[in-house]
Amino acid sequence: MKKSFALLKLFLGVALVGGVSATVLPSVEAKEPVKLIYDTDMGNDIDDVFALAMIHNLEKRGEIEFLALTITKDNKYAAPYCQLVNTFYGNPNVPIGAVKDSGVEAFDGKFTRSALEAKTEDGSPMFPFFNLAEDKTEYYDSVKLLRKTLASQPDGSVVIAQVGASTNLVRLLDTKGDEFSPLDGRELAIKKVKYVSTMAGAFTNEMAGHSEDFINQMKNHREYNIIIDLPAAQRFFAEWPTPIVASGFEVGLQIKMTPATMKNDYEYVANHPLKKAYIDYRGLDNEQCTWDLTSILYAARPDRGYFGVSEPGVVSVDEKGLTRLTPKADGNVRILTLSPEQKIRVQTTFEWLCSEKL
Repeated sequence: MKKSFALLKLFLGVALVGGVSATVLPSVEAKEPVKLIYDTDMGNDIDDVFALAMIHNLEKRGEIEFLALTITKDNKYAAPYCQLVNTFYGNPNVPIGAVKDSGVEAFDGKFTRSALEAKTEDGSPMFPFFNLAEDKTEYYDSVKLLRKTLASQPDGSVVIAQVGASTNLVRLLDTKGDEFSPLDGRELAIKKVKYVSTMAGAFTNEMAGHSEDFINQMKNHREYNIIIDLPAAQRFFAEWPTPIVASGFEVGLQIKMTPATMKNDYEYVANHPLKKAYIDYRGLDNEQCTWDLTSILYAARPDRGYFGVSEPGVVSVDEKGLTRLTPKADGNVRILTLSPEQKIRVQTTFEWLCSEKL
């Protein structure tokens, strides 16, 4: 009987420590965080700022290492607004790069300048932790920051989440060796980038279960991140040398941020930048699509089944900005797909990852 009891304890992983029974658990190494660069056109739509909030919350959970933030919107409020949000989340030291002379339309938008200049009813700053007039942040050139960041990281370790124009990444390909690395841009990308998780294009290849009208709508949809810098998008899909996972317009279109979560889940502070952005851009009684958030979730948790992933192929971008994935065994592009069950799961994940207070 004593021998049987000892064997049972061994089987269950139980030991006697100082006369007290304690469970002996196997040692498990922590999963390495995803090394992430966030490339955004901050200021056009509020999905960019919700994606940024997700990055900060995922980093606090140990799932992401936020290496750098680069911007493709050539507007003077874009970088300071990103710094405002980074500061709110307690992470003001993330390096920020701003695009220069992009030639892309650079209107202010509805929520970046508004937040930077916002006042409360008594006239005091709504976000007193960041004063634009006293901002001393060093904003880098986006492409230089990409080179500096990539050069400093282990080989094959960096995931780039690109959720705006392809301007910065295509310019990176054209760079020569410099003080950060003797490699040219293409060589540097091949050596350091694991893959790019991009929100770009609209695809109908894997749309079983959708209505014919919806499929036809996507066939003719000229997605914004493609057409805003069409030559760069064409070059990106034709020339980028590492794997690409693309979340098309049709994915984030189906997953919504709801008025209910915006009215209830951000009340842990008097003034929350995400709620302010939502009010200014969308209004609290309206739903918001979550395009850019899909690329962040896949970048952070690619193996969790939030999305389906197509077979590999190549993406063509025509002169109108329409995108098409052609299956090819050695192609470097895969696209995300979404089932009805995944849609519900991803929406819930977005709601709590954006509003989570850690």
